[in-house]
Parts: sequence; C-alpha cells; structure tokens
Amino acid sequence: MNFKLIIEYDGRDFRGWQIQKNERSVQGDIENALEMMCRQKITLHASGRTDAGVHALGQCAHFRCETRLTADIFLKGLNSLLRDDIVIRECTEMPENFHARFDVRNKIYQYRILNTPLPSAIDRGYSWHIRKKLDILSMQTAADHLPGKHDFKAFEGSGSPRAHTVRSIHKAEFEKNEKGYIIFKIQADGFLRYMVRNIVGTLVNVGLGRITAADFRQILLSGDRSQAGATAPPQGLFLLQVNY
Repeated sequence: MNFKLIIEYDGRDFRGWQIQKNERSVQGDIENALEMMCRQKITLHASGRTDAGVHALGQCAHFRCETRLTADIFLKGLNSLLRDDIVIRECTEMPENFHARFDVRNKIYQYRILNTPLPSAIDRGYSWHIRKKLDILSMQTAADHLPGKHDFKAFEGSGSPRAHTVRSIHKAEFEKNEKGYIIFKIQADGFLRYMVRNIVGTLVNVGLGRITAADFRQILLSGDRSQAGATAPPQGLFLLQVNY
C-alpha cells in the first residue's frame, strides 16, 4: 500500500529533512515512528529536502508498506508518537504509482521578514529581523523579473551538483501586513538548493538601496553566484504547499 503524508514541522531543532548520522532530522523522526507502527523497515520519500532551520506547513511525503492499518490509524498513531514539533496534517492512501517527488507540479514557499525597529522575542525563530526600512516597491519591481523560465545558477548554493539550473517561476510577490511583516511568496516548478534564500538576500539588497531592480535583473542573467546577495537566514523560510 502507498500512503501520502502532509506534514507540518518547526525546523529549529532539526538538521533538515534528510537523515544525517548522529543528527536529528524530520525524515528520521517520522521513519522511526512508522517502523514502530508497521514493525518493518520504512523509507519515506519527500517532495524535496528542506535545510536546517527551515520550516514547513505543507511538506508532502509518501511511503509504501504491507499493512492492514488504515490512513486514519496512521494519522492518529503518528501524531501520538511524534514530538510536538512535527504534526501530520493528512494521511491518504494513494495509487501505487504515486511518488511525492517525481509527481510534483509546483511548490510554494514563503519567506517572512520582520521590518521593524525592534525585534520580536517570540517570533525570532520564524522570521528575519531587519531594522532599516525596506523599499517594498523596488523589491517587487526586481521580483517581477523572476516569473518565467530562466537559468537560476546565480541563486544556487555553491557546490550543489545539478543536471541543469533552469527552473520556471510562476509567481513572485511581496505583501506587508500591519504588524510590520514583509511576506515574500514564490511558486515554481522546482527550486535549487538555497535558491529562495539567495533570491531573498539579493532582493533585500534592492530594498536597502544597495543595488537597483535593473541590477537584480543583470545578476539573474549573469549566472554568477558571486554577484548575488548573501543567503538569507533559514528561520524565515516556510514550505507552504506542494501541488500535484
């Protein structure tokens, strides 16, 4: 049987999604809980990895096992076994050919910036605090260059081997709420390692007046990571949704 999970997790105490030796991972915690329930070795396949400190509201993964347990039993059982920083939001039985990674149509990420003079004691683990006022209009003008099919090599993490670095972005939009949070939402058919955080770090340079929106476009076209901004910190990034 093949089951799909929708997973929410607080990434602060994890070394990321993927299992790593002697480190806590989201995949490792869930696989351990599944093996307790199924009494067999289970491999959990995600839509993609998230890095240390990155959060998820809608990560998707699947696993296969021979079992009489139903999706409802897995949902209740996993949530009773897992620590409080992981919640299984949904468990659904799927066709045998469903694959959480290979069947992805697109993903939506959100990055949260707290743009206020004072930081937040409560929300410091879920946003990037920037004291200096950001020019959101200029940042959106720069972000308007992102939609479409482009080579995003300039925003890829260094040392990340990929067959190619071309991706298609569908949306890249900013909004600001009354509490001083600037929310960047980006939807694409796929993302390179650190791609969203590198884009955000470069857009913040636009917002601070260090570069222009035209400069941002040239960085995108250059394919040169050294021209882009610093990688934004992980705690502001959330995997919102995976679409199939």
